[in-house]
Order: sequence, then structure tokens, then C-alpha cells
Amino acid sequence: MTLDPQVDHRLRTEQNLWLATVRPNGTPHLVAIWFVWVAEKIYLCTGGDSVKVRNLTQNPQVSLALEDGTRPIVIEGLARPIDHPPAAVVDEFQRKYAWNIAGDDTYTQVIEIEPKRIRA
Repeated sequence: MTLDPQVDHRLRTEQNLWLATVRPNGTPHLVAIWFVWVAEKIYLCTGGDSVKVRNLTQNPQVSLALEDGTRPIVIEGLARPIDHPPAAVVDEFQRKYAWNIAGDDTYTQVIEIEPKRIRA
């Protein structure tokens, strides 16, 4: 997927995104969360028993958007929990947030999101 350089830059540098998942009863769940952009995928960390993870096990389709509504970037994709994030993902969380996700006992579940559509 070829991205506009400005979109790629924002995905690498912005601090938060809004993640929308769908509960089993069909209602939406929307939450702001830290993320990293590595190898054209989005990664986030959350608790293993979070609403996000429970929703994704029922329906892997997600929408997300960067916080800046004046220059929107909206992404639709498929999410999946992963047990062993690539080293580049661990390194990027450390660089971007000074956060060692490998040593975190609370936010133990890494979610990988493969974009299917990006609108900017």
C-alpha cells in the first residue's frame, strides 16, 4: 500500500488514535489509545480481558481515526491479537512513548491491525 508521505508521517508521530470495535450485541465501543505504525500495520497494547479484546474475538473488523478532526485520517481494517510482537514493534513503543511493552504486566495483549482502507 503506497501512502501519501504526510499520512505516513502522521501515523508514525501522532500520539493517540480512536479505535472503534463492535460489541457482541451490535453496539459500538469507542476508545482513545496509544499506537505505533510499523511495516504498514498498526499495533496497540491493552489488557487481555479488555472490552476491545472481547469484541475483537467476536468481530475483527475495526475502524480507527487519528485525533485531529481538521485533517482526518480514517482507517478500516482487520484486527487480531498476537502473542509475540515483532521486535520492531517493541522498539517503536519504547521510542515513541518510553514504554517497554515487553515488561508491562498490565497491558499484556498486543493487537495487530491490518489496514484494508485508508481515507485521508
